[in-house]
Amino acid sequence: MLLQFNSTQQFKIVQFTDIHWHNGEEADRQSADLIKMVIRMEQPDLAILTGDILSGGGCQDAGESMRQIASIFEDYQQLWASVFGNHDDEGNTTRHQLMQIQAEYQMCLSQAGPDEITGVGNYVLPIGKSQKHQTVQTNEPAALLYFIDSGSYAPTEIGGYDWVRRDQIEWYIRRSTEFRQKIGHPLPALAFFHIPIPEYDEVWDFHTCYGVKYEAVCPPRVNTGLFAAMHEMEDVMGTFVGHDHVNDYFGDLHGIRLCYGRATGYNTYGRDGFLRGARVIQFREDKRQFQTWLRLSDGSLVSEQPEHHPLERQLTIDADPAN
Repeated sequence: MLLQFNSTQQFKIVQFTDIHWHNGEEADRQSADLIKMVIRMEQPDLAILTGDILSGGGCQDAGESMRQIASIFEDYQQLWASVFGNHDDEGNTTRHQLMQIQAEYQMCLSQAGPDEITGVGNYVLPIGKSQKHQTVQTNEPAALLYFIDSGSYAPTEIGGYDWVRRDQIEWYIRRSTEFRQKIGHPLPALAFFHIPIPEYDEVWDFHTCYGVKYEAVCPPRVNTGLFAAMHEMEDVMGTFVGHDHVNDYFGDLHGIRLCYGRATGYNTYGRDGFLRGARVIQFREDKRQFQTWLRLSDGSLVSEQPEHHPLERQLTIDADPAN
């Protein structure tokens, strides 16, 4: 078990999302500088890349582009893991090949996951107990990190983006059940994937959120029940996605905090005045709670994001003379 809570019972993750690396051009070098700065300032236990690591179609050799990304973390001796987005395999390299390349690197914890279920990169990373709380059974985890391949584009004629398939949800339920039976209770867990699930719209429309929504949420057009499964299993306390580059909000829905990352990459679209950055997540051993903040490209730390109330949205709609 490579991951472990530290002596103060803390574990810190930095989420980089939508890097959209091409071939190492100037914009990519800006992305690399941002990643390095965040690692230096935050000193995370783990970096997680939540998809669209590459702009596959813009890469002359996507495998080489992935190696350029991996070298950033290797040079800093920074443990990292990833899931894929809808653009990663649009070039000359498949998801399986990109995962094989990641596996070449010592600091990378990404896994291809089971061959028998949909996607590449469905896996779990346990976080071990701190030295203070270790017992004879030192292989017992204290928390879990779930990684799920949210796919690319809809597999049917309805169009839009892919959805987490039912065999993946069944896999998650099996793994969650295995850990619950081993430990005796649900373990605190976080989940990472690229494409937001439909509940990201619901939490913004009907619940208090923190952060901004500058573009429409782009989830799949069907809801296969991943959120319901996580709610029922009682382990996942937060989900983290990317995909929509100028959204960075989070909000609680039925006991699960749905969070966007902060887009990291410069070789893709953004918004004037909306700095690139990363989301930081820190949680304590055996606690079903976590803190999160943003670290931006100018080095600033954003611990309090603007509050959004759905009532304000409704009042704005009611006051619009066009309605």
